[in-house]
Amino acid sequence: MKLNNQYFFTLREDVKDEDSISGNLLCKAGFIKKTSAGIYMMLPLGLMVENKIEAIIRKNMNETGAQEVKMPALIAQEYYEKSGRLENFGSSIYKLKDRSSKAFTLGPTHEELFAVAAKMMIRSYKNMPFNLYQFQSKYRDEPRARFGLIRVKEFVMKDAYSFDTDEKGLDVAYQKMFDAYKKSFDEIGIDYRIVKADTGVMGGLLSEEFQAITPIGEDTIVYCDHCDYATNIEIAKCDYSEVIDEVPNGTLELVFTPEAGTIEEVCRYLKKDEKCFVKTLIYRLDGKPYGVMVRGDKEVSETKLAKSIGAFEVELADFATVEEVTGSKVGFAGPIGLKCPIIMDEEISHMADYITGANQTDHHYLNVNNSDFKPEIIADIRLIKADDLCPHCHKPLSFTKGIEVGNTFKLGTKYSKALDLTYLSKENKNEYVWMGSYGIGIGRCMAALVEQNHDENGIIWPKNVAPFEVAIVVIATKDELQMKAAEELYDRLTEKGIDVLLDDRNERPGVKFNDMELIGIPLRITVGKKISEGIVEIKERRTGQTEEISIDQVIEYLENK
Repeated sequence: MKLNNQYFFTLREDVKDEDSISGNLLCKAGFIKKTSAGIYMMLPLGLMVENKIEAIIRKNMNETGAQEVKMPALIAQEYYEKSGRLENFGSSIYKLKDRSSKAFTLGPTHEELFAVAAKMMIRSYKNMPFNLYQFQSKYRDEPRARFGLIRVKEFVMKDAYSFDTDEKGLDVAYQKMFDAYKKSFDEIGIDYRIVKADTGVMGGLLSEEFQAITPIGEDTIVYCDHCDYATNIEIAKCDYSEVIDEVPNGTLELVFTPEAGTIEEVCRYLKKDEKCFVKTLIYRLDGKPYGVMVRGDKEVSETKLAKSIGAFEVELADFATVEEVTGSKVGFAGPIGLKCPIIMDEEISHMADYITGANQTDHHYLNVNNSDFKPEIIADIRLIKADDLCPHCHKPLSFTKGIEVGNTFKLGTKYSKALDLTYLSKENKNEYVWMGSYGIGIGRCMAALVEQNHDENGIIWPKNVAPFEVAIVVIATKDELQMKAAEELYDRLTEKGIDVLLDDRNERPGVKFNDMELIGIPLRITVGKKISEGIVEIKERRTGQTEEISIDQVIEYLENK
């Protein structure tokens, strides 16, 4: 592309309403433009990167034998009602009605429609296996859109769906997609880690996430350097296999703790460490109040808490509910005499003589033991911490931040049962189809690359996805020799199939250099005064290294890179 008279702009100042490096740089470099919170235009340079990411993924999908389709984004609400996910998505799903009052949604994901498509063909076991995929916009009403393309309301996803006769077939299909994903992210150039994850509203048997490693990541990844354990912190297991049970020695005692309604305040008043306390937090799980117990210095994993009873909605109870079930002001909840069921973290089952709230304002109990109350559920419900050990090899764990750029799900028969997707087996029996679901966020890939590849001057794109592999910058566009040499080089590179940008704008050299640094083109070729000697300068964006070579050696130079 020749830049003069093309749609191209960059900004000199940082973008004030962007709260991430990638969001700021992509807007500043003219790749994207925010139209409202969580909604962006994809401008020409941005679309070039998006198309290259899609091309890499499409190639790897096709190599697995998957077939590309395109589903509508406007979906009749009845499909989500059948699968039970309309309620699960809650307020994040966009709902609307047409002029005849028929209910529709803007598709947040497409499992239901792909099951409907599969049902059109599947009659017997002979019709499987197969895999369908698409690149399609998804819509989710994020309560807090942020971080540029990382947390948005409208985004492009590559989603694929496999269909098999049994779990063994699903395992084969899943592994194909899993390997294709690894290959895709490797080719795109993302630094990632694969972790186990919660299945969430997708449901099913297994979920694994491809997490791009970056400090801005919304997810915390827990992993072990000594074995292959890696998981999202939301579901990371806590290891108590080597914990020694404490032996009760004290007698239950009610003590006065005036105006000490937090762990910190009670610690100061009683001159005890947080580890001696057990917090009782009042939650509402699917609308029903529960007392949730964890050690004083630990936090609840709401994902694990929901899993412990199969709840969809988890929220801390309001003050009125807390006072109703405790009979006291907020801050003094405890398990003894609590007027709601109790879910107790497994760690507490090993403790003795601990301190809890007494369900009486300004009072706590000392020397509480597990025989003093009866929990409904004992489960691992707390967030893992830095001093915990790996549940596999019992060695120290490591923590890092990541952006989820892809995920893979073994859905099993969840959606085929909901949508009556069956086939006739070899034994002439009707069986449910086994499904897998596989997604990659294209915009998130773009954002993750920028988060991982930038410096103080701008973006540094990997060669495979850069909008252009090479930028030719002409120092003096009014110099006929410089322009002639630049245009001839541009034509030669284009004929070789190299994506090349010719900056032939009538701008100062410093402006051109700054723009090429900002938009992140991997190689810059400068055509200046030395062209009279047949010499050009080549600069690598990533390393900053420059060298002068003959213009006749440029193609050979690029082919050896």
